[in-house]
Amino acid sequence: MSTLAASKRGGILVELGTGVGVGTAWLLDGMDAATRLITVENSAAHQEVARRHLGDDPRVCFVYADAERWLRSYAGPRFDLAFVDCRPGKFTGLDRLVRLLRPGALYVGDDLNPQPTWLDDHQDRVDRFVRELPRHERMRWTLMDWASGLVVAARLDDPPYGA
Repeated sequence: MSTLAASKRGGILVELGTGVGVGTAWLLDGMDAATRLITVENSAAHQEVARRHLGDDPRVCFVYADAERWLRSYAGPRFDLAFVDCRPGKFTGLDRLVRLLRPGALYVGDDLNPQPTWLDDHQDRVDRFVRELPRHERMRWTLMDWASGLVVAARLDDPPYGA
């Protein structure tokens, strides 16, 4: 994540699912002074851990909100990188997030490989997500069977996709 963040100098990054801030720390590690990170979490307790360790960094804005509602209401500039570590932006709201990515932006989603803690219906959710990726013509997707299972994508130019 640090390397991907470093490729977006002066950009705007979004993380959906702050958790306790592990991904946030990696993103901040790669960011230059002009890059900004918005990180959204719906658990106050989890986000408080991240704020306690990373909250003094002026490059990060912590948002306590439901990520799906936040995505629907977001009216700021488009993103240069999205790291999705929760259901919204991956299993729900993906169309909206894709529209919020600038051409050339990167998308990273994790937790696609089966986990013993998954609810019974979660594999179906993952399978549906993977099946639907190709319909997003403005994205180039790569699935990786590594760690928890990843998808990395690049946002292509807006139509007509260049000359």
